[in-house]
Amino acid sequence: MTTPVELIERAQVLAGSCGRPDLAERLRAVRQRIDSRSVRVLVVGEAKKGKSSLVNALVGAPVCAVADDVATVVPTVVRHGAAPRATLVLGDGDGTENRVDVALDTLAARPPGAGAGGPEPARVEVELPRRVLEGGLEIVDTAGVGGVGGVRSLAAIELLPTAAAVLVVTDATQEFTAPEMAFLRSAAALCPNVVCVVTKTDASPEWRRVVELDRAHLARAGVEAPVFAVASPLALLALRRKDRELHEESGLGPLFDHLRRDVLERAEALAQRSLAHDLTTATEQLGLAVRSELAGLEDPSGREALVKELEAARAAVEELRRRSSRWQQLLNDGVTDLMADIDYDVRDRSRAVTREAEEFIESHDPGPMWDQVTEWLEQRIAAAVTDSFVWAEQRSDWLAGQVVEQFARDGGAAAPELSIGNSADVLSAVVGIPTIDAGYLKLRERFLIGVRGSYSGVLMTGLVTSLAGMALINPVSLAAGVLLGRKAFNDDKAQRLQRRQTEAKNVVRRHLEEVVFQVGKQLKDRLRQVQRTLRDLLNDTVDEMTLSLSSAVQAAQRSTKEAAAERDARQRALRQQLVQIERLAGDVRKLTAAPVAS
Repeated sequence: MTTPVELIERAQVLAGSCGRPDLAERLRAVRQRIDSRSVRVLVVGEAKKGKSSLVNALVGAPVCAVADDVATVVPTVVRHGAAPRATLVLGDGDGTENRVDVALDTLAARPPGAGAGGPEPARVEVELPRRVLEGGLEIVDTAGVGGVGGVRSLAAIELLPTAAAVLVVTDATQEFTAPEMAFLRSAAALCPNVVCVVTKTDASPEWRRVVELDRAHLARAGVEAPVFAVASPLALLALRRKDRELHEESGLGPLFDHLRRDVLERAEALAQRSLAHDLTTATEQLGLAVRSELAGLEDPSGREALVKELEAARAAVEELRRRSSRWQQLLNDGVTDLMADIDYDVRDRSRAVTREAEEFIESHDPGPMWDQVTEWLEQRIAAAVTDSFVWAEQRSDWLAGQVVEQFARDGGAAAPELSIGNSADVLSAVVGIPTIDAGYLKLRERFLIGVRGSYSGVLMTGLVTSLAGMALINPVSLAAGVLLGRKAFNDDKAQRLQRRQTEAKNVVRRHLEEVVFQVGKQLKDRLRQVQRTLRDLLNDTVDEMTLSLSSAVQAAQRSTKEAAAERDARQRALRQQLVQIERLAGDVRKLTAAPVAS
């Protein structure tokens, strides 16, 4: 069977021979897309749930560090390669990246970290000659989400629209937690294929009951996701011993089958459909000019009618270009409205978090429990921004669908598949939450506060009692000094508590203002990217239609000026080109009808 690359190369040759450099350039971009195609599978979950062990078991090599005192902080990307290789990608902060080769066996000992004053590691890229990775499968081990930190959760959420599947990892020691269920709902809204993997079944006797509870949680939440129970250490042991029974006992086989059937094959089917669309459009446009000129040469009497028909078609496309203001207006209005809605949504959610934080601060002393307040604030911010991101992504997809429908109603051809790249990391520029005064006073400081308050009490009461012949310092003046000293200490304590509460509220407000600024910019930038991509895509489609019809008109008109001998030679050349175009179109149809190889 003809491979997709061979079909693209044949189409490029035909585009060059037919004088269509625009189609040749488009096919070159299609070839680059095919060569660089990857089926990304994200492995996400809370820290210490067994993500790295699962990745090691899936690829059959210790590419991720696994230990009780080790947590993944740098993503590890594992893809197919001719030879084992590991590369550490370092970010310089200015958008550039430096790549450093590292020994593959060192990754299993401890994950890479930032050196003292050196550039921060962005990710680790590993290439392995594994059969499971063939076909473009790319497995990404992400940093822990959920309770580990809001920024990491948001970074994982932002990667979801670019993934073909996401493996949400939990363990068999307990059922799904509330943060895990929240993440699962967001993942199901952004990724077409969500899989739940329950690890550590070899260390949990009640793992079957936990799996059933997890399935029940998913059913109540309306999340359609299969649940697989695996024991990663058993899978690695089975690989070393080449023990098939032990591998089946690990539970990794059904997960492999799901990845191959529902992820790789589905991605391959989508890629074939997109490729078939591009090749079909190219062959139709190439065949239009060839058939038009050939018809004019073979039937001179119908040449004028053919030219008029082509002129009418070209006029219709020009009218489509003039009517492009409809879908462009729809796109511009939709983007403007969506930007306003995004700004309102982000600010509304931040105000809700601010109110909750201020209510808690007003009823508690934030100093001694600031660490808990900070952790709660990060989780609430992560949840709020995640909801905004999911909502904005869904609205962007809806807007793109509306614009494409309007373009088709105006007479446009079927538009190619819309592909939006990933934007920058959400909250990457947001600084951490600063600390506040813990409110702890040493015994010496408390004593001095009390002495300052009691001094005036002892002095004033002693002066009054001295009029009655008593000493300056007497039991009455001492008692008054104790009472006033206690009152001064309590007043100072209340003032210090009020200062801490005010400081904590200001910190929360400033941090949320920074979050709103950064998140709003990221979401609006992504929306502008959708707008530019969709606008350029539809404009290019109109340009190609116009150029194809113009070429057909010119070809039909050119046939009238050729001599008889030249017409015969031209007819033979055109028939050969037409045969090649029709043969290519037939092979494209076979590619679409052929089942995806497993």
